[in-house]
Amino acid sequence: MKALQNFYRFHDFGLLLLRVGIGVMFTVHGYPKLIGGPETWEQVGGAMGLVGIHFAPAFWGFLAAVAEAVGGQLLALGLFFRVACVFLLGTMIMAVITHLGQGQGFNDYSHALEAAFLFAGLLFVGPGRYSVDQVLFPPPRLRY
Repeated sequence: MKALQNFYRFHDFGLLLLRVGIGVMFTVHGYPKLIGGPETWEQVGGAMGLVGIHFAPAFWGFLAAVAEAVGGQLLALGLFFRVACVFLLGTMIMAVITHLGQGQGFNDYSHALEAAFLFAGLLFVGPGRYSVDQVLFPPPRLRY
């Protein structure tokens, strides 16, 4: 059982695996929305009407598509990681609101809700050692 007690030395590798896996999945999921053009963007962005925002649905849809496609790539690379998490979290919250607004059940919105919790948690944890952010913006050294 001792082998199962301490995996802290693999913490950063675990974050890398999580970042790359989820990042690739969101990139693949968001890319069709991104290349779908204004018609797709208006359809996706029209959901903003559920929260009282009725102007420029194509803009909001484009923003959601970029959040998923480009945000997924940034997540995988660990580049501008927390910014990407904020945009992905907002997109997933809006996806949950959309499913609820359409009267869909838990099984329909559970994926978006799970992803929202994931991005909220990653926002606090950070990208880990094996990330581009770590190279470009190293944390300040602690002085004791």
